[in-house]
Amino acid sequence: MCLGVIIFITKMRKSLKHLFLVALWFAPVIAWAAIPQGYYTSLNGKKGGATLKTAVYNIINHHTSVSSYSDLPKYFKKTDARPDGERWWDMYSNQTFYLYSFTGLNREHSVPKSWWGGDSYTQAYTDLNHLYPSEMKANSAKSNYPLGVVDMSQTVKFNNSVSKVGYAVTGQGGGANMVFEPADEYKGDFARTYFYMVTRYQDLNWKYTYMFQNNAYPTLNEWSKELLLKWHRQDPVSQKEIDRNEQVYLVQNNRNPYIDFPSLAEYVWGNKVDELFYPDNGTVDTPTGTPNLITPTQGMELDFGQVAIGSSMTQQLFFKGENLTGSSLSLTLSRYDAAMFSLSDKSIKTELVNAADGYWLKITYTPTTIGAHTTKLIIFDGGLAGSRGIVLNGECLEVPTITPVKALSASDITDDTYVANWEKSTDDIVDYYVVTRTRYMGGIASAEELIAEDNFIEITDFKNSDNESYSVQAVRLGYRSAISNVVFVEHAGVTGVSTDFPLGVRTIGNMIHFTCGAPHTDGCIYNAAAQFITRLPVIENNMEVTLPSGIYFITTNQMQRPIKIVAK
Repeated sequence: MCLGVIIFITKMRKSLKHLFLVALWFAPVIAWAAIPQGYYTSLNGKKGGATLKTAVYNIINHHTSVSSYSDLPKYFKKTDARPDGERWWDMYSNQTFYLYSFTGLNREHSVPKSWWGGDSYTQAYTDLNHLYPSEMKANSAKSNYPLGVVDMSQTVKFNNSVSKVGYAVTGQGGGANMVFEPADEYKGDFARTYFYMVTRYQDLNWKYTYMFQNNAYPTLNEWSKELLLKWHRQDPVSQKEIDRNEQVYLVQNNRNPYIDFPSLAEYVWGNKVDELFYPDNGTVDTPTGTPNLITPTQGMELDFGQVAIGSSMTQQLFFKGENLTGSSLSLTLSRYDAAMFSLSDKSIKTELVNAADGYWLKITYTPTTIGAHTTKLIIFDGGLAGSRGIVLNGECLEVPTITPVKALSASDITDDTYVANWEKSTDDIVDYYVVTRTRYMGGIASAEELIAEDNFIEITDFKNSDNESYSVQAVRLGYRSAISNVVFVEHAGVTGVSTDFPLGVRTIGNMIHFTCGAPHTDGCIYNAAAQFITRLPVIENNMEVTLPSGIYFITTNQMQRPIKIVAK
């Protein structure tokens, strides 16, 4: 063979090798995360439909809640950063936001919090499996609308090329005025998020049922089930979802099984509900008889967030194992700032960890000095080979001084909606705002607290009251500012700011909680027979009194129209 031919063949081989490497570089490679051994064992052989859905619920409903709503951006840096490590991954817009700041973004509940009444004590409120960073305008436009396909033949309310909001095509929307349609590349992401939510919270009472029913199965309405299955099939699991699922697991100690097993949705709601389910990407069984601590997992970090000096924060960590031996697992806090943390138990009986319900360990962070603190929880014994380490983190700050904000007149008032407004806090950092909304209906006043990140919030069920009022407080590290002035809103428009001295009354059992923008005097309480019961010389904001069970009415010098009170 001549030298020229040899050189040609050598160059050709190098070129082919180069082309092969380039092809590998650009090929879509899905790297599946390692599911903890034994995590899904209980699903093996379960029949599809309701039985399988409840079996999944029993696995994922034991999760460690994020320390606080205000800390979410810190977790988003782990779950929602783009691969370049510099930008936020926003599934609601195509704007560029860099990780050094959360300005311009909201903490978005993909399943609107108003659907369960907005209760911040429900774990769904800070569940990272459905919380994402979202550009503010897109988040505001999305409102609490259900997912759906926007009818492009009608006027579109919002369209930024990634998110669309408008009227739904025929058969969708579940009675809502509008629907939110994400970009095609994220439709599967949202579908699997909703699959998780209706499984993890199948026991939650849904206030709005555009897409969900109040039952354990199927929970999804028929139209929403068909839509989500369609999106799930058309937009398969991406590497983004796999990576995010793993990061959420390291924070919350639970996973989205519809990402781990894409076929699972077919067994729960789709074309395989009558078949037995077995995980489709490898066995999850632990070798027979081998001691195994399924959760918590090595590498998990339990974060207590920011705590003011003099306060404490308690987190719960779920333990679940199988085949653990001996009498107990042993626990110890090792090195660094161990003195700042305490455990409810220094050992846990293995029979409790092996049990179906597992065991919850309480860990408390009580800082005594300003600054960041860390230690490691070491878990050993129980027949485990070696030990397992869980990192505990917390940060202690000075007690904040919070400046009160000023409530402004409502805007965009319609028959069923209005926007409550207030001035932004002048303080450097505010975690969020608490809006006390008081509704007046037929002489009865009822108050509720709503959470807002910006200096406004849209009220979407105004027609359910004769008129309303609202006041605002800024919140930092769990501390609240003094309450703002009160704005009174009527269906005919704003009648004034703090002129009618509205009084909000909320009952918790037989505890009566009052909300007011300014003190009320000479409060007189009467029973249902109009008999005088007691006098409250002054009623101040957040004042509480206890009454025997029964129906009462109260008047004050500032509000002569009687307000009905039902003490249970």
